[in-house]
Amino acid sequence: MSTPDQLRARLKAALTTAMKARDRDAASAIRSAIAAIDNAEAVVPQEPPVVGTGPIAGALTGLGAGEAARRELSADDIVEIIEAEIADLTASADDYDGLGQSDRAASLRTGAATLAIALGSD
Repeated sequence: MSTPDQLRARLKAALTTAMKARDRDAASAIRSAIAAIDNAEAVVPQEPPVVGTGPIAGALTGLGAGEAARRELSADDIVEIIEAEIADLTASADDYDGLGQSDRAASLRTGAATLAIALGSD
């Protein structure tokens, strides 16, 4: 099983390859997957304690007092996110096929295939 860092490295390498090949569909899908992973790592902001002192009510004082560590995703979490992206792209491609827009559907399927290859589950 790959580590989260290895999965990220694979995605970044695939993005570089897609950009060098000027493959907009693949690059777009990979960027979207990387953004979804980054969003999943975000921490839900919590309300700071309301304190009536200082120029701004409820402001935290001190260097880094308002910082929160990002969530660490496991390799399985990252795989789930990428698989969800692949499923979304495939479902959207099916919808575009139903509307008679086969060019757009093909673009989305290219992106899904690129993610599947980057994931290693072609």
